[in-house]
Amino acid sequence: MKNIIIVALMFIGTVTFAQSKNAKASMEVDGVCGMCKARIEKACLNTKGVKFATWDIDTHQLDLIYDARKTNSEIIKNQVLAVGHDVQDTKATDEAYATVHACCKYRDEDVQDDHKAEEKEDN
Repeated sequence: MKNIIIVALMFIGTVTFAQSKNAKASMEVDGVCGMCKARIEKACLNTKGVKFATWDIDTHQLDLIYDARKTNSEIIKNQVLAVGHDVQDTKATDEAYATVHACCKYRDEDVQDDHKAEEKEDN
């Protein structure tokens, strides 16, 4: 009887642990265009354990699903910073920011204005 109880408890513990491996996170990431979107999402998806990453150009929200046993939101955030994009209250280094394409210089007001003008023309 004791063996059955022990096996049952081990099974329940395994099932409970297996169900909690996927974590979700959202964070704000600065960028202005489709090239930024591709760079941000690629940085996330190249991080071991990230299963889903999508960044919205209009809201600047990055939505993630990742395996919490393999990574965490801080590691993913550092990957995005490394490719030159500011994340919430943390700025990318000047060296990382310098690597983004000229049309992606989201800190430059002229670049921001150019992208806003393009949006108006598309609508």
